[in-house]
Amino acid sequence: MKKILIVSALWIAALLTSGCDTSGTDDQAEKQVPVAVSTVTLGDVTQSLHFMGDIKAEFEVNVFSKIPDRIETYYIDEGDFVKKGDPIADIAAVTVEQSVRQAEAGLAAARAQETNLASEYARAKKLFSEDAMSQQQFDAVQTQYEAVSAQVTQASAALKSAKSYFGDATVTAPISGIIGKRYLEAGDMAAPSLPVASVVQMDRVKIEIEVTERDLGKLSPGQEAAISVRSYPDETFSGRLVKISPVLDPMTRMATAEIIIPNRDHKLKPGMFAEAVVTTGVLDDVIVLPRHAVIESTTMQTVEGQDVVGKDYYVYVVADSNRAERRRLTLAYVNHNCVAVSDGVTLGERFVVRGQNNLRDGAALLISEEAEQ
Repeated sequence: MKKILIVSALWIAALLTSGCDTSGTDDQAEKQVPVAVSTVTLGDVTQSLHFMGDIKAEFEVNVFSKIPDRIETYYIDEGDFVKKGDPIADIAAVTVEQSVRQAEAGLAAARAQETNLASEYARAKKLFSEDAMSQQQFDAVQTQYEAVSAQVTQASAALKSAKSYFGDATVTAPISGIIGKRYLEAGDMAAPSLPVASVVQMDRVKIEIEVTERDLGKLSPGQEAAISVRSYPDETFSGRLVKISPVLDPMTRMATAEIIIPNRDHKLKPGMFAEAVVTTGVLDDVIVLPRHAVIESTTMQTVEGQDVVGKDYYVYVVADSNRAERRRLTLAYVNHNCVAVSDGVTLGERFVVRGQNNLRDGAALLISEEAEQ
């Protein structure tokens, strides 16, 4: 009886052990990772550099009053168009006006005296030619006449100068353009150190950008630039790089460059903050992968004995039996949207564009979608 019980117990234990082994096999079944893939193809990549800067008028001139006196009249307001020579403001110039009157009176007196001496000088010349006047007497008359003539010339110049200064009482536009700002009001005191208004030319505007020493060699005058501003988020303005400073700031190691943008409709206003993307070149017929499909890995690298931060780039390709294979990429160029690959993948291979962050090398793939780049 005891033998029968022992055999029964061993048989039941064997059945239980067999059932556990079957359950363990099911749990260890390999899981497939769902991914979307695309095919490696050739394309063109535009190389560019991104800059930030403020929009400025191509030409902006501050207008000053040469006469330090009270403003009597303003002829303009902000936003008005003026031509070169148009009046901007009248300055009270009572003192200057009095100077003009004094200069006119001085000139009149000098001319009257010159007229009187002219007849005396003519008579002296006649007497001297007839030996009726000595050389000494003639020289005295001649000297007096020449002195008065010089006084007339001096008085005439003084009057011209006074009139010119009095003409400055009307402040005029030095260039044609739009009144950008009116700094004072009628009744305020004008001063040579304080601008009365500013005149800007806005048919073209400019952006001054700061270029690092590393990027300086990639830029040259004539390169195209795409300009965007927050005021017009769905519109891009076309500009061109026209000027690059020949020297770098020794403190920042940066050079100033200038981009000119046509602005006939005056949408771009001085003071706007803008982003400029300057096209530096185009890579034709290269392997192009979307940036979001590429995995970036930051590492510490030793370069010439110094530790520097470096980046490695990887992508997962579909290998045999639909398994993931991690490939390290050698990049020719990278921007916000895509990467140009010089080594690491070949044409026609399939690579993972979504789900790559859940993968490991050799993982089984469940391809749920063939995505386009």
